[in-house]
Amino acid sequence: MGGYVAIGVPCGILESQVGVDPLMSFLVSATFYSGAGQFMVCNLLMAGVPLASVAASVSLVNARQVLYSAAFSPYFSHVRKGLTFLFSATVTDESFGVNLARFANDEGWTAGLATLVNLLCMTSWSLSNLVGCAVGGLLGIPVAISSFAMTSIFICLLVCQPRTRTSVLVAAVAALVVCLCKAVGLAGPAILVGACSGVAAGIAREALS
Repeated sequence: MGGYVAIGVPCGILESQVGVDPLMSFLVSATFYSGAGQFMVCNLLMAGVPLASVAASVSLVNARQVLYSAAFSPYFSHVRKGLTFLFSATVTDESFGVNLARFANDEGWTAGLATLVNLLCMTSWSLSNLVGCAVGGLLGIPVAISSFAMTSIFICLLVCQPRTRTSVLVAAVAALVVCLCKAVGLAGPAILVGACSGVAAGIAREALS
């Protein structure tokens, strides 16, 4: 939850710079709930990108969350559909890492506790966006630094992963494919294609080992 404050306030500041008011910032954060997506929306709007292109780009980037939900399917096979839906709709990059580690290492971890983690993170994120949007330009944080907040979180998540041969392969393949996609002009689907390629490489290695 503390980590969401560090990135939620800068995101709220960016939102204020594109004309979003604090209430709208809170409502969007509590329903859309995509840190990377909200940063993208702000940056793309400030760059003058058409709304249709913004929606398409954000949708492609957020499609990676389908993989997150699929990774939890073994732990939710006997959970009622309503709770499964709520969990799937509120999982993000950070709560994915926390909950996956808990399910793997803590026999007492339940679907209810995992969903609670998601909801507490959502609350922290939404309130932080509201505060950042409310104070707006008063803090005077440069846009470039604010935009890097989300990138820094992803770097932390990567560094904290267990360093196994499979995880290194997954990260390397994903990074390489993202770079190749951007090099040939496929910046929109780059993250999704890279994520899928990394997962496929990891599955292939595990199957062959």
